[in-house]
Amino acid sequence: MNAQKLSKRLESVAFFVPTGAVLADIGSDHAYLPCYLIHKGIAARAVAGEVVKGPYESAVRQVRTEELTEKIIVRMADGLAAIEESDRVDTVTIAGMGGPLIVSILEKHPGALKSVTRLILQPNIHAKVIREWALKNGWALQDEVILEEDEKVYEVLVLQRGAMALTEAEILLGKQLLANRTNIFVQKWSREVANWQRVLTSIEKADATAEIEAKRAELNHLISLVQEALA
Repeated sequence: MNAQKLSKRLESVAFFVPTGAVLADIGSDHAYLPCYLIHKGIAARAVAGEVVKGPYESAVRQVRTEELTEKIIVRMADGLAAIEESDRVDTVTIAGMGGPLIVSILEKHPGALKSVTRLILQPNIHAKVIREWALKNGWALQDEVILEEDEKVYEVLVLQRGAMALTEAEILLGKQLLANRTNIFVQKWSREVANWQRVLTSIEKADATAEIEAKRAELNHLISLVQEALA
């Protein structure tokens, strides 16, 4: 992967960036995504934010190598703190992290989202918590994609400001993903159900404490929820 050829999951993120966007890529690593989007004429300008010194320095080098220093600002900052009001960022991408970490980034500096109209989020795991956050904070899902790369399954969630309603199953599985039911989607959730069933079997012989009973009830509920949705 490089600034001309992205990974499959980052290509999916890039697909949803609007033409002319002013982008902030949070946790940008080597800044491949913003460099790619500028080269392709998709993004007009970009901020590459990185909280860790090593990846920040890699991003700085990459932007210089690509001769994009006039189009991309690289900042070392904690999450959305990389965005300044004068940037007028309208699109934020956060990719390659767990859902809970993405949510914590969104919640830590909410004022940085003032001018933002689109969020493109790629959680490695636990996309559910992003949907829950969106429901509570006035963001609506515009699209969702599920894909597999290097034997790992990823989801991409595209959010814009607005209200939405989701059922419990749609929060867990994704409304659009559930409607499309691709092979990857069915395989992912079939594996999840099998894993939950194995955990249930493993705790059958455990003492019936309140904690064990609560876990058993939770797993049975999740299994029923997914099986009914996939039926």
